[in-house]
Formats: sequence, structure tokens, C-alpha cells
Amino acid sequence: MIEKYFHEKIQKVNAFLYEQIKQKDAPDQLKESMLYSVQAGGKRLRPILLLATMEAFGRDADQGLPVACAIEMVHTYSLIHDDLPAMDDDDLRRGKPTNHKVFGEAMAVLAGDALLTLSFEVVADIKDRNISGQMKADLVTRLARAAGAEGMVGGQSSDLRAEGQTLLPEELENIHLHKTGKLLSFPVEAGALLAGANAGQIEVLSQFSGHLGLAFQIRDDILDVEGDTQRMGKSAGSDINKQKSTYPQLLTMAGAKQKLSYHLLEAKRCLHQLDIQYERLDEITDYIVDRNR
Repeated sequence: MIEKYFHEKIQKVNAFLYEQIKQKDAPDQLKESMLYSVQAGGKRLRPILLLATMEAFGRDADQGLPVACAIEMVHTYSLIHDDLPAMDDDDLRRGKPTNHKVFGEAMAVLAGDALLTLSFEVVADIKDRNISGQMKADLVTRLARAAGAEGMVGGQSSDLRAEGQTLLPEELENIHLHKTGKLLSFPVEAGALLAGANAGQIEVLSQFSGHLGLAFQIRDDILDVEGDTQRMGKSAGSDINKQKSTYPQLLTMAGAKQKLSYHLLEAKRCLHQLDIQYERLDEITDYIVDRNR
């Protein structure tokens, strides 16, 4: 079952992730703030996508743990900064007070900065002799692009600028392809790269993850309207309060659910083109569309 698979992978990811932070020779309060957000839980979807992609090619997923944890560090940093008063100004994340509510705004900024920079250190320090220096450089470059001005940060910038405006559906899609999609595509592409996939396979998986990222975001938008705050661990209705364009707002709820089904089918169509063991990735795709938090 997918729940058992997630549980097993989360245990491995968490053990590696926590150890990377705990072993750093850094000020205690900074490490405490970093660990607070990292240990708050979460689906660990991005690292699990990387590990599942490696397994689809018949490779040992444990070899991908450093890169899997690096992407989770980037994701957690982005959440800490997203929650700040200057950004989304949220008080609740994963059912707990947000980082800046516990440690103050300045420490939250620094904790996010530290997680971001540590992610690149973790990849650069991989000791596995099967992972060459050139591959590590490629992974660092891909991660930087996915997280930076051409990826997540660029998408966040466009998202902030669009508050209070009614966007066209294609404008909203472009924001989410960068804000959410790039950081979901990276682990799939990185897992394929680590598994020795060829350029054609990586391209198809990139298309798969693009549809997957949009499906993830549309489901998020639907949950923001229909979801339960306690179950989700964050405030429902926050997009409406911030006057953000969403798929239900632009397409109606029925239209948003139809769009969700479209990206689900397209993601699976891409995946099923490949001669790999894609069953687990298929299950994860269904999980993303059916999740309630």
C-alpha cells in the first residue's frame, strides 16, 4: 500500500535529514529553529518522488538520500520564508505555529537561509564513488535553477505581484509551473539522472512531472476552498483572504476539477510511455490527486 511505502521512505529521509542539521557546528538557536520546521512533519513528497524514480529504473534508492534530503531542505526553507509577515503572513504550518511565531522573524529568515545553503553543501559533499564530480555539479545546477529566479523564487515573485488581480488561466498556470512545478520536477529529473537514464527518458519524465506539479497545485487550490483547517495543518481559505487568483475562482470548482483530471491523465500518459517499473510513481500520482491535506 502507498501509505506503508510513504512511511518507510519518510523514516529514512527523516533520519538522514535530521542528522545533517544536528552535526553542524552552528549556534544552538539557529539549529533549533532549522530543526523545528524540518521536524514539523510533512508528506516528504519531493524526496519520495526522487527515491521512487530511482527504483523505477531498478536502482538502490538509498544512493539518492543526500539529494532527496537536499530538495526537502529547499522546500522547508521556502515554507519558512513564505510564512513571514512580508510574504503570506501565516500563523500556522503543519498544525503548529509558524517558525517566526516561535523564534522571531530574524531567526526565521536565518533558518531558511541556512537550510537553503546547506542543501547545496549536502549534494557537493556526496561521497558515493558512483556519483561523479560532474554529476554532482549537474545536480547542484539543476537544483539552483529549480529553486531560484527561473524557478520557485521567480514564481513567488509573480505570485506576489498578482495579488488583488484577476489573472487569465494561462497566466496562473505559468506562475504555478515556476512556483510549485519546478521544485516538483527537480526530484524526478534528479532521480532519473542518478539512475543513469538517457536524455529521452529524462525529457518524458520532465513532462510527467510538469503535469504532476500542476495537478498538485490545482488540488491545493481546491483544498483551500473545500479542505478542513485541522486536517490540513494550515488555514483554509487563505488564498481568498489574500485575494489570489486560483483555479476554482477562474474556472469554477467544476472546471478546476476537470482541469485536475486532465493533468492526472496527461501525467500518466507520459509515465506509461516509458519502459520502466513505473507502478509506484503511478500510485504517487493518484495520491497527489486524492489527498485531503
